[in-house]
Amino acid sequence: SDMLAYLAMMAPRLVELRRVMKDASSLYLHCDQTSSHYLKLLLDAVFGPSNFRNEIVWKRKAGRGETNNAAIRFGVSTDSILFYAKGPAALFHRQYRKNNPGYIESKFTNVDPSGRRYRLDNLTSPSYRPNLIYEYKGYKPPEKGWAVSYERMEEMDREGRIHFPADQTKRLQRKRYLDQLAGETVDTLWDDIPPINSQAQERLGYPTQKPEALLTRILSASSNEGDVVLDPFCGCGTTIAAAQALGRQWIGIDVTNLAITLIRHRLKDAYGDDIEQTYQVIGEPVSVPDAEALAASDPYQFQWWALGLVGARPAEGKKGADQGIDGRIYFHDGDTAKTKQIVISVKAGKLHAPYVRDLRGVVEREQAALGVLLTLNAPTKAMRTEAASAGFYASPWGQHPRVQILTVGELLAGKKLDAPPPRQTSLTYKRAPKALKKAGEQAGIFGDG
Repeated sequence: SDMLAYLAMMAPRLVELRRVMKDASSLYLHCDQTSSHYLKLLLDAVFGPSNFRNEIVWKRKAGRGETNNAAIRFGVSTDSILFYAKGPAALFHRQYRKNNPGYIESKFTNVDPSGRRYRLDNLTSPSYRPNLIYEYKGYKPPEKGWAVSYERMEEMDREGRIHFPADQTKRLQRKRYLDQLAGETVDTLWDDIPPINSQAQERLGYPTQKPEALLTRILSASSNEGDVVLDPFCGCGTTIAAAQALGRQWIGIDVTNLAITLIRHRLKDAYGDDIEQTYQVIGEPVSVPDAEALAASDPYQFQWWALGLVGARPAEGKKGADQGIDGRIYFHDGDTAKTKQIVISVKAGKLHAPYVRDLRGVVEREQAALGVLLTLNAPTKAMRTEAASAGFYASPWGQHPRVQILTVGELLAGKKLDAPPPRQTSLTYKRAPKALKKAGEQAGIFGDG
C-alpha cells in the first residue's frame, strides 16, 4: 500500500515533468532497489519504452555495504538512476573518467624521448578499401589497406604519431599517447564517485545529500552551457550547485523551508552575497500576514523559515524534544579555537514573560555566547527589560546583547542579529566550499509548457 501511494504521488509529477521538457532534454530519476522496477514501468508508461536509455548503477557505499539482514541476503551498496529521453532529439555527450592505473601500466608501456607514454595500435583497415592501398616510405600496405588516407598518414607522421619498425617487412603502427586520450568511456556502472564521507569539504550534514560529482556527470552528459536544469525534489541543492558551477540556468523545487534556506546559504557561501540578485525564491513568506498564515498551517515549517531569516541551523533531534532550542549558529570570534554558539528559540503564538527567563537558562546551561528569541508577535515591555538585564557578550566586533528578541516583522524590514559578522559563522549546517568562478547565463532546455 505504501508503494502504491508513492507511485500515485509520482505519476502526475512525471507527467507534468515530461510536459515542460524540451525535445532535447532528458530525465534522470534516482531510486533504490525496492522501487526501481515499479518506477521503470511508470516511466515506460509516461515516456514510452523506446525512450528508455539506461539503468545506471551507482555504487553509493564503499567497503562492505549494509550489515542489516546480513544473514539472509547480500549487502546493498548500490542505487539505480533511471535515464529517459524526451524523444529521439535528446542530446547526449559521451563522458569519460580517469584511466585505471593497471590499464595504463599494462598498455602504455612505451615512452618517447620527451617522456610521453604511448601504446602501439593497429593501423590496418578493417575492410578492403582500394583507395587506402598505398606504399608509404617503403612500407608496403596490408592486404585490406591502411586505416587512414595518404594525406592523413602524412599528417600523423609530421606529428610523430607513426611507429616505423626497423624491419620494413613489418607494418606501420599508430602511436596513441596517453596525454591525448580523454580517459575511459563511462558506462552504466558508476563505481568511481564515492559517497560523501564525514570529512568531505562539500558535506553539509543533510541526510540525503548526493556527491556533487554525481550531478556534474549527469548534467555534463545531457545538457549544454546555458541550458535550464530542473530538480523538482532539490533537497540540499546539490543539483543546483552543480548547475551553477557548469554555467547552466536552474530551477529547484522543494516542499520544506528547511531545504530552501539551506540552498540559499549554500549559494551565498560559494559565490558571495551578489548571487542573491541572480535568482528569485517563490512561495516563501514576504510579509507578516504571510508568516502568520504559514505558522497557522504548519508551525514547524514556520520555525524552519524563521531560523532561515538569521541563517541558523535547525536543532538536531526529534520534534518536541528540543530542550528549549530550535536552532543554533556556530562561530569563532578570534580569541580561541573553540567553536562558540548562539542558541535560538522560535515562538509563533502568544508571548509570555517566562520565555525570556527560560532562554537565559538555556544560554547558561549550554554555555552559549548569545541567546535569541524569534517571535511572530511583538514582545512586551517586561520581556524587553528582562532581555536587557542579561548583559553583553564581548567579541572583536563589539558588545552584543547576550539575550536578544527579534520579531519576524523586524527581520523582514531588514533588521539584523547583533552578533559576529556572518562570515565568522557556520550557516545552516556546514558552510559550502567557495566556487572557483561564477557561471554564465543562456537559454534553457525546458519549455514554458
